[in-house]
Amino acid sequence: MFGQQSTDQQLAQYYYSSGDFTKAISYCEREFNKENNKFNFTRFYVCLLKTGKTKDAEKLLKKQINKSPEVLEYKILLIELYEQEKDTRQAEKLTEDLIESNSSSSEAVIELYKEFKAKGKTSQTFKLLEKGRKTLKSTYPLNLQFADYYFSNNQKEKATNELLDLIDIQPEYLPNIKAALSSYYDFENTYDSSVELLKEELIDRAQKRKSELVHSEMLLWFYTQQKQFELALNFAQSVDKRFNENGTRVFELCTVFLENKSFELARKGFRYITELSKDNYLYYIAEQNYLNSYYQEVTFIRNLSDEKISFVISEYETSLTKLGKTKNTITSIIELAYLYGFFAHNSTKGIELLQAALKIPGLNSVQLAESKMLLADLYVVKDEIWEASLLYMQIDSDFKFETIGSEAKFKNARIFYYDGDFKFAQSQLDVLKESTSKFIANDALKLSLLITDNYGLDSNYTAMRQFAKADLLLEQRQYNEAFTLYDSIIGAFPYHGLNDEILLRKSLAFQQQGKWNEAITYLDRLLTSYSQDILADDALFQLGNIYENYLNDAVKASENYKKILFGYKGSLYGVEARKRLRTLRGDKNIEVNETSE
Repeated sequence: MFGQQSTDQQLAQYYYSSGDFTKAISYCEREFNKENNKFNFTRFYVCLLKTGKTKDAEKLLKKQINKSPEVLEYKILLIELYEQEKDTRQAEKLTEDLIESNSSSSEAVIELYKEFKAKGKTSQTFKLLEKGRKTLKSTYPLNLQFADYYFSNNQKEKATNELLDLIDIQPEYLPNIKAALSSYYDFENTYDSSVELLKEELIDRAQKRKSELVHSEMLLWFYTQQKQFELALNFAQSVDKRFNENGTRVFELCTVFLENKSFELARKGFRYITELSKDNYLYYIAEQNYLNSYYQEVTFIRNLSDEKISFVISEYETSLTKLGKTKNTITSIIELAYLYGFFAHNSTKGIELLQAALKIPGLNSVQLAESKMLLADLYVVKDEIWEASLLYMQIDSDFKFETIGSEAKFKNARIFYYDGDFKFAQSQLDVLKESTSKFIANDALKLSLLITDNYGLDSNYTAMRQFAKADLLLEQRQYNEAFTLYDSIIGAFPYHGLNDEILLRKSLAFQQQGKWNEAITYLDRLLTSYSQDILADDALFQLGNIYENYLNDAVKASENYKKILFGYKGSLYGVEARKRLRTLRGDKNIEVNETSE
């Protein structure tokens, strides 16, 4: 019996898949009679239609409906069968009955709406929604469904009004309304007249309903979507005053500005909050975020003038005098020390600031570790590398199993690398290759490979020692001295394996200074001369990053990320390149196909 069942199943599927429905029908019927499930029903029903047995198909559907009256799919199939057979009267009657019996419950209306929409039954869909709204009235007005229907039929204005009307009825649906509008409008398309009409409608509703916060929220959201940040800030401030929000909404908006690199507007917003009152609960955090906006701007742009750097530092000093140098302002103190050491060329002042910060009472262990880490970095800049090493070892010891401890171990390994003790540096790097932090593990692997590939290629290790010393000069921001040393290696060892590394280092030097075109020149030279070498994917990723984040050229950024995916399949940058390519394409939920473009 088991063998017979197995054979019937196989023959049913074989003939059905082959399109031989005449032979398949008896086996499919037998399988359906054994087990009435959706799979067996579908095969048997299709066989009946394909062999012209429409009456039998009708009987089958009616039996299924009697057996499972709650399954809408069977009733819709019967309507389609009547339409196919030109039995308009029966099709219309069944449609009317179906709409009538499912219009008194919002859940039933929505379920039937989905079924009708899936089958492309436009006229029936609209009749259902109208009947549902008339029956349900204000208990469930079906605005979201009407909006979906109108948008599907290119009636944007009607769809938009449905969504905006819903705000008055059920303001708790605001996230759903925003999501729907985001899916139907391209807010950054300045040529889309419908976006301008939406803006006018939102302004009109916000003005007419000034006492209702939700309409002002919608207009503010719209300005943010369009990246009209100045309009958004001015409007947010007026809303803040009208509803006595004490800067809360403005503060949230300023974080969006920072994410979008609108530093000046962010500062304007944070300053608005600090000027409200010193008793405001947001006063201290807004003041520190005001400073942080400068820090982010300096570290992002990287090539600001000395005058601008001096101004930023004076802003920090003034603010910290006002707020006090306490455990609550330690982040601002660390940022100021970083600016002194890496942008104002005053590592001594940065070191003094951090040494004093370490004596602040009440600092937690992480704050102490972060202060020590930057202090050690500044000792490296000042060429006091063994003072730095002691601090790195302390952090490593205190945080053995945490990321900050691994970072300190890596930086300490670099101290020995700079000093020419390549064997000891290698032993530390080998441990870090297994770090739970992907970035530290990758950095450790790259430095380890550099040492392994180049240490001992010349009999007295001269090139490698000079290269390590040049790397230290690069870390100390002594660019001219570093370049002179790199060039001396190329002159003395024109065919040395370090030549591609030197091109990469020179590019990094220009990236540190925010000189993006010069950085690109060296990366292009590396790819031209060493496209098959180990650093090629590294150069491609850096090119993609520069074009994406600093030059705003999405096309060129995508080209470089694609080259990693298609040409360097074992690259450590593969996963990140794929993620970035998705984001640039706007298809975050779609997997990038590596086999084709």
